[in-house]
Amino acid sequence: MKVAIYGQYYQNSTEPIIKDIFVFFNKSNVELVIESNFLDMLYEKSIVTKEYNTFSYHTELDDSFDMLISIGGDGTILRAATLVRDSGIPILGINAGRLGFLATVQKENIDEFLQIVIDKKYTLSKRTLLSLSCIPKNESLQDINFAMNEITVSRKDTTSMITIDTYLNDEFLNSYWADGLIVSTPTGSTGYSLSCGGPILTPDVKSLVITPIAPHNLNARPLVIPDETEIRLKVSGREEHYLVSLDSRITSVKNESILTIRKTPFQINMVEIPNETFFKTLRTKLLWGEDKRN
Repeated sequence: MKVAIYGQYYQNSTEPIIKDIFVFFNKSNVELVIESNFLDMLYEKSIVTKEYNTFSYHTELDDSFDMLISIGGDGTILRAATLVRDSGIPILGINAGRLGFLATVQKENIDEFLQIVIDKKYTLSKRTLLSLSCIPKNESLQDINFAMNEITVSRKDTTSMITIDTYLNDEFLNSYWADGLIVSTPTGSTGYSLSCGGPILTPDVKSLVITPIAPHNLNARPLVIPDETEIRLKVSGREEHYLVSLDSRITSVKNESILTIRKTPFQINMVEIPNETFFKTLRTKLLWGEDKRN
């Protein structure tokens, strides 16, 4: 078995998790390939001393890999997705952060969860992504032009609201006068969109959510649409530029640019461990607090 490891360091609380993962896989004779920056940090902190092969770019992750393990929070998985891209390599998230809907495997009983990985007793949850194109072309959107959670437009360098003309499959929908607009996947529906009043979608729903950010018109509500819909946005405002974010990646775009958002032709495969499902996470972290069942 060949596994790629990618991670973020969260002070001393992460060290036991990392050590347990490396000890288990080395004992199980799993071939580990570590993201180069992460491995440098592990050497610097003396968390590992053994030499490992490394990777730095998405082109180095080929079909010889069985899985990529992301150590951190949901943000770490979103960055890991930019490495996996359309390779189909499954991602398993080990939660070393706080609230996590993607990094569902907790640090407790880590050996038990990793044995499930070795035995391949997991399932795959396919996650929709969104692509973005811009006219005129924006160089910063050429390489990584997709998002797993959401694509967001928002105001920049001003307290004034922006106007977002929105078209669905070339039919005019609305001119949102707001601080911004979020187009979310089902995966991202528990993120920024949720905090702005959007609905929760289960990961397998074939829909997207359009959620305005602090709209001036209080009748502007979140809208659920089919995920095959092409969304076109044109933003105008008092400043010359506005912000576009693809998950955590942010760039500046000129007023009157045309943004086109579509579902990507590929999906991200998230590893789902038995008893560590989306619904368990939803139950314990959002709806009813800690699971009270015996």
